[in-house]
Amino acid sequence: MLGKAIRNIARIRGGGSALPGLFVEKIDPDFIKRTLAQLPHGTVVVSGTNGKTTTTKMVVALLESQGLKVFTNRTGSNFTRGVAAALLGEVDNKGNIDCDIAVLELDEAHAVHFVKTVNPRYSLLLNVMRDQLDRFGEIDTTAKMLAQIANATSDTVVLNREDPRIAAIAKTLPLEKVHYFGLAPELTHLFPNDDELRGAVIKSNKQLQAPEAGVILQGIKENTAQFIVEGKPMTTTLKLHGIYNIYNAAAALALARCILPDDHDRTKLVEALSNVTPAFGRGETLTVNGQPFELVLVKNPSGFRLSLSSFKPAGYDTMIAINDNYADGRDMSWLWDVEFESLQAEGVATVTGVRAYDMALRLQYDEIAMTLVEPDLNAALRQFLASNDRPKRVFCTYTAMLALRRELAKITDVETIS
Repeated sequence: MLGKAIRNIARIRGGGSALPGLFVEKIDPDFIKRTLAQLPHGTVVVSGTNGKTTTTKMVVALLESQGLKVFTNRTGSNFTRGVAAALLGEVDNKGNIDCDIAVLELDEAHAVHFVKTVNPRYSLLLNVMRDQLDRFGEIDTTAKMLAQIANATSDTVVLNREDPRIAAIAKTLPLEKVHYFGLAPELTHLFPNDDELRGAVIKSNKQLQAPEAGVILQGIKENTAQFIVEGKPMTTTLKLHGIYNIYNAAAALALARCILPDDHDRTKLVEALSNVTPAFGRGETLTVNGQPFELVLVKNPSGFRLSLSSFKPAGYDTMIAINDNYADGRDMSWLWDVEFESLQAEGVATVTGVRAYDMALRLQYDEIAMTLVEPDLNAALRQFLASNDRPKRVFCTYTAMLALRRELAKITDVETIS
């Protein structure tokens, strides 16, 4: 198959994960539709502003724990070309794929085009936040995209009960098609929706009679979570860091519960969830010079705020790496919607990336001490690593994270993605 040959060449040359998919889209536009049609349990689409990659990884682990063979675009390349590229790695030379179900993370805008070709059997819609407005327009535009995904879904749509824009999508769907995941009332303050982040006073689902949710996050203590799953308690300790990932686990459980039969092995389900490790760059921990080195992806105010609250700065050197390439979003004004006071005590060792000086100015307004401002990522990384032997953490936008991983792969073990 020509597409597989292109994929192998791209890997040898160190090319991006989506390049072979772009080629296949040009020469065989029906490749994705034809290949996914082979799957007996159909296709799942996971979309929303925050949490797609990690939630998709959790869903895959949950389904695989019950014996299903799952295809997924594990590279995190969530455009249709990324799906095509990932499929090239799974099909044989006759175009056949040995899987039961596909679980795909898709960018909101690209998911809209995807579902015009492939009707997903299931979809999971996580949240809507102000993210990359220069690409998508206003936040309600993103919500409309997600509604189109829901309406194209044939069987089951799982919605975030606590996000008013996501919950409102249910009004456009048959009642029997909709399932929810949600929060116990005492936890809702930990996960403000976009309007609450901006100080709006609205009648959200938190103030109205909320619909029943199949999975509810009931309690959090460090990395241990208590869930109510279809009325039954479930407790597990996660290897994932960050309270936002615990809520993503509730979403993953809700979706898996809709897919799996009633007689699934609950013990294996809990074990699988407890063993999921962070997706690449999403709290991923490497070892550099014998010390932990954490990569934390940030791409909007909500995600950055939750990351700062989840990853405590004490004992760590901190770097912030901000790029404004297309995949990051060009408009970095959202940095002014993040409070950085939690970094005051330790300060920031290094600020880098294309928008290093914009980030430095923002930190200056919050009176955060900085040791180095260096726009060149590679030079900044070298100095960051040479400064001392303390554990290190980098908050980074998407393309900055990819560039840093490539450099780190030269000195330590880094999971190969593309």
